[in-house]
Amino acid sequence: MFDVPIPTISRFPCTRPPASLWWAWTGYAWLTNILEPEEGVVRAGVFGAMIAMLVAAIAVPSAFGADAILFGTAFLLVRLLNLGLDAVAGRHDPELRRALVRFAPPAALAPVVILLAGLFDGPAQVALWIIALLILYVGALIGRGAGWRVEPAHFAERHGLIVIIALGESIVAIGVGSRGEALTPGVVTAAVLGMVVLCALWWTYFDVIAVTSQQQLSEATGAARARLARDYYTYLHLPMIMGIVLFALGLRITIDQVGEPLATTPAVALCGGLSLYFLTHVALRLRLVHFVRRSTSDRPGWIGPGRLATGIGMLALIPAALAVPALVALALVAALCWALIAWDVLHYREHRSEVRRVRP
Repeated sequence: MFDVPIPTISRFPCTRPPASLWWAWTGYAWLTNILEPEEGVVRAGVFGAMIAMLVAAIAVPSAFGADAILFGTAFLLVRLLNLGLDAVAGRHDPELRRALVRFAPPAALAPVVILLAGLFDGPAQVALWIIALLILYVGALIGRGAGWRVEPAHFAERHGLIVIIALGESIVAIGVGSRGEALTPGVVTAAVLGMVVLCALWWTYFDVIAVTSQQQLSEATGAARARLARDYYTYLHLPMIMGIVLFALGLRITIDQVGEPLATTPAVALCGGLSLYFLTHVALRLRLVHFVRRSTSDRPGWIGPGRLATGIGMLALIPAALAVPALVALALVAALCWALIAWDVLHYREHRSEVRRVRP
């Protein structure tokens, strides 16, 4: 029931803190798959991790400055509590215990390196952060998933909720962008178009992708299931979430200046964020294709070429966003998103129906 919440990524000054906090959250998503979080010491440990994560979150804006040590200390505590609770889960499971022995050294070392980075600044600090993230993300490859257990429905649900949270934060961006602005027809139209895009993002993930991925996770067993969960959810959901967050940044600025062309940063965020979102869908498809090792033509609900074309199309819209009024750029983005949905509905009608008939 309990998960450590991941803080609002849209306020992060760079990609390194969210990459570390995402890993912290995913650690507890894995933990609650193998351990009942509402029992005694486990509940206390999760509550402690939530408090530590809160401290890390409020320290993020200055994680490379005055609050670097505070952030590093809080993040280290989050990870140590995670490892401690993992040890509780492995008391009566020898295979899981062996997996933890392999996983624990890099999982404990990386936050120590982040804490150490707080003692430096400039290139040395950045280098230590990069080393720490490499340790975190590469360390999970050790053992090839052996010993880990995954409950598909719970695991898919947790990551689906994170997608919903990211979309919800984008709705907040609409309110922030319109705050203090006169509600002119342009501002209202931009807010409506923003919601139209967010509805499209929800549709493109939850209509088929979320269902198909849970089905494939359920069909897998043992270490293969753990590897699929690691790659598909832990690794590949991060860029998808970051794409939503980047779009939210561009959307907020778009609402703030509906009648003017966007500057480079918000234009790249608006269109590039959506490109990252849809191209990650392509990567998700490739991971599943590799898993089943067969042609996608005989599997229902697979992602077709529409998302690749849409991702490339979003990148092609960046020059237009620099030249036309921001409201027009947002309208073009919305049109492209819904063109993809129309393609899916028309081209994969039978596949969609079959996927939904066998929904887990």
